[in-house]
Parts: sequence; C-alpha cells; structure tokens
Amino acid sequence: MKKHIRRSLLVFILTIAVIGGAGVILGQTDSTQEAVRVVSEKILIPGGQSVGIRMNVKGVLVVGLEEIETDNEIVNPGLDAGIQVGDMILSINGQEVYYADEVTQIVEKASGSLEIQVSRKDQILDFSVEPVTDRNTGTKKIGIWVKEKIAGIGTLSFYDPETNIYAALGHGIYESKTDTLLQAGEGTLLKTEVRAVKEGEAGIPGEIRGIFYEDEAPLGTVAKNSQFGIYCIGTGNEAGSAAEPMVMATQDQIEEGPAKILTTIDGNKVESFDVLITKVNRQKEAGSRGLEITVTDKELLGYCGGIVQGMSGSPIIQNDRIIGAVTHVFVNDPTKGYGIFAEWMVEESRSLTE
Repeated sequence: MKKHIRRSLLVFILTIAVIGGAGVILGQTDSTQEAVRVVSEKILIPGGQSVGIRMNVKGVLVVGLEEIETDNEIVNPGLDAGIQVGDMILSINGQEVYYADEVTQIVEKASGSLEIQVSRKDQILDFSVEPVTDRNTGTKKIGIWVKEKIAGIGTLSFYDPETNIYAALGHGIYESKTDTLLQAGEGTLLKTEVRAVKEGEAGIPGEIRGIFYEDEAPLGTVAKNSQFGIYCIGTGNEAGSAAEPMVMATQDQIEEGPAKILTTIDGNKVESFDVLITKVNRQKEAGSRGLEITVTDKELLGYCGGIVQGMSGSPIIQNDRIIGAVTHVFVNDPTKGYGIFAEWMVEESRSLTE
C-alpha cells in the first residue's frame, strides 16, 4: 500500500500550459524490470540550460466544452455527438484543420451537419455534429473550445553532435485532463532566462519562472514529442553551454551513490548540484523511472527546496558520464525524484535519423 501511495504522488516537472487554455500538463510512467541493455559508446554534450518550447499540435486540441443557449433550449452539440476534452480535431468535412480560427470559420459558415474526424489516444474517430445558433451572439457554434499551441519551460538534457539533435524534458508533453500524449506539429526550442523560482514544499511542487528570448534565433525545431522527451533538430545556434563532451553511461555502468545534476536556477547560468542515486532500476524496455534520486546539495535545497517544475530534463552526471535526466518530483517530498536513463533518450532520437 505504501508503494502504491508513493507512486501516485508524483508530477512531471515541466512547467507548461496550453496557450489561453488549460493548466499544467502532466504525464504518465510505466513499469520496470531488471535487465541491462548494451548500447555502443556514445558521446553527448550535457545540457542543463533552461529552454522554452513552443509547439503547434497536429490538428487542434479540444480543451473545453460549453453549453449553448438557443431560442428553444440549452444544448451542447459537440458533447452530444461524442466529442471529448483532449480530442485532437484532424479534419472537418474532409478539410484538414491546423488552427483554432479555421474551426470557428468552418462552423460559422456551415449549412448543415459537420463531419468531424478526431484522434483520441490511438484511435481515429468520426462524429457528425449539427451546429446551433447562439441566441446571445447570433453565431453558429458546436459547443467546444479549441487551441492549437502549447508553450512552456523545461531543461535541456543533451546535444548529440553526431546527429545534430537536442533532447529535453525526459518525458512527453500531455493534455492535462485526459493524459493524452500530444502529437507534435511545428515548434521551436528557444533560449530562456530564469527570472524567479518558487520554492517547493511537501504537497506543493515548486516552479521555475522565466522568459523566452523571442528575438533570438531558435536553437532547434521540434521534430518529436514522445513519452521519453522532446527532440529537436538543431538550427546551428548554440545553446550557450561550456560543457565538455561526455560519454553516455549504459545501465550496467551506473551505481548507487553520489552524482550531480546540471540545471539553471538563476539567469542563464548552468550550475552543478549534488544528488544521491538511491536506486537503479535496470530495465529491458524504456521507462521514465530508471533512477531514483535524492537532492543532497545544501544550496539547491535552500534555494528551491529540492526539485521543482521546470527542472525536467536536467542531466544527471556520475563518474564523468551522462547517465540520465531528471523526470519527476515527489509531490510529498520535493527532495526526491525519478530519472530516465540517457540511453533510452538516445534510442528514442534515432528514429529521426533513420
């Protein structure tokens, strides 16, 4: 029972929100099994920089439902047809849609039922929705709120000089209410300046607050949002790291004991902080809880209370090797968290070069 409760009190530590819409996007994890996967030696440049992520989703995301008052009744055509919060609208009447304004225009011009195709988890579903006229505005509506963009702050895990790929977060970006992994559309990886940190405490996760450098060229373009991180193709602009290249550790090279995380808690300065690897959960298949860590650094504990939202992706270093990235913080104990093995993130990025 204690183990079950402990696992339930976790959050992904990415500060991210749907623009103009829902709040923090959380995610999921998976089970672990003892095993060791052998991966050839890999050279990576560790990150630790705070980065901003702006990403369009493929289609438009349903973030809310509303009732509409007509002359005769109060209805919600979208809900009645079967559309749910978290659905990704792909097309309407066979026309692909990419922006919220497109959906509004199609609905307002409709002369009959609309055939709406959505993606829901691993399913493609079709719904027939009849727009109604809102008596208060005189416009046609189907009772849904949609958004096409997300934005937030996380931490860069590493840069792979062999493939020109940046990896960040260590977990995916999800729709908060349905726990659905969002399909990445166009997006950018941006430099960020940390302006403040809200300290974490038991039951209330802390948070990094910063601003994007909108006027500077992006570091990369978003290519993949997976359950094991965000992956971006580099644009040739450096992230500002002075870190030396490091060998990636495989699972059999990782041990319980002292390690460090690289992260940014003030301005643009990447700093190294002491942590303790308390458990190594060796895995046959990729998972985001391969490492259990405890923050021991007095400076980090004093400034942040431990791990806070926005540190997601902070690289973990042990014996001069990059072993993984921070992914979760325990809500009831911000000094503790989980990490993903670096080898899983490297393997996840390989699909972009094959």
